[in-house]
Amino acid sequence: MLSGKKVATLPWLLGIAGLIPFVGLAAIVVLSVPGWQGVALQAFLYYSAVILSFLGGIHWGVAMSLDHEGSHHFSSRMVVAMAPSLLAWPALMLSPQFSLLALMTGFLLIRLYEAQADSVERLPAWYTSLRTLLTVVVVVAHLSILLLLMLA
Repeated sequence: MLSGKKVATLPWLLGIAGLIPFVGLAAIVVLSVPGWQGVALQAFLYYSAVILSFLGGIHWGVAMSLDHEGSHHFSSRMVVAMAPSLLAWPALMLSPQFSLLALMTGFLLIRLYEAQADSVERLPAWYTSLRTLLTVVVVVAHLSILLLLMLA
């Protein structure tokens, strides 16, 4: 149990495993020699964009399975479902600093959307705790690289 909610073991294990590229690549960018830093930074940005897009897919699935077509909830959730990929793809064409900022902002915005009452009632009870932890780690990874780039 986590915060009085039943823990779904497989999603938690997969979620934590999904952090490995974020943490590992951020560590390589921050601690490695310049040649490897560039490769790790590109890999980090691409992975970040893919995962942000994946989060949109979650809300597409929620809208299709739980909301009634034509309802306000359905329409708004479908728009939100598309937003992460429409942010992530062009973010990859920006400078690394702006790309990191755009992607990090996307993670924060989707988490804020998920924290709204209409989202909380449509998502599994364990989801909120998991997504909060994952978002914190992802944002810290983005910030650590951004700080390095700003100080370089």
